[in-house]
Amino acid sequence: MRAFFLNIFTEKMRKLENSELDRKSISDFKQANKTPIIIILDDIRSLHNIGSVFRTADAFLVEKIYLCGITAIPPNKEIHKTALGATETVIWEYQENVLTIIEQLKKDNILIYAIEQVENALFLNDFTPEKNKKYALVFGNEVFGVSQKAIEICDGTIEIPQLGTKHSLNISVSAGIVVWDLFQKMQ
Repeated sequence: MRAFFLNIFTEKMRKLENSELDRKSISDFKQANKTPIIIILDDIRSLHNIGSVFRTADAFLVEKIYLCGITAIPPNKEIHKTALGATETVIWEYQENVLTIIEQLKKDNILIYAIEQVENALFLNDFTPEKNKKYALVFGNEVFGVSQKAIEICDGTIEIPQLGTKHSLNISVSAGIVVWDLFQKMQ
């Protein structure tokens, strides 16, 4: 048994070349079936965070991103640094007021969840998405989080369980964790 595990860990692994990664072309991406997730970024200050969320959205075939409030929009050199072209694949739209887009999406029967630490939030590991439903996830400002007004009109809140002393994750990290979790639960 020990020899088996030693062989696993001592076998050489070859890093894949970019040409071996079976990447979609931009047109293939646009035609692909999307994951029924919409991301709403409200008042995100960091251009690198915005670009990183675009890359996450591209990786998991997210349907759309709404950029709200002070959140910068493409084209932007600093967003591009981290998005690496994902602003060309992921559909996005600017909406000045986050409350407006939340209300609009609710009228379209999309379930809206703020990703925030609030009373009675549902922990991410306990959240089970309903089949054949579309979800919009609201991520808020790096300092102030999702506004109380937005939280009050969402269908619920999801909190990422954290065990350390900070109880704070970067918005792009939070988006990656939550989108991955919902993506794999929806498969």
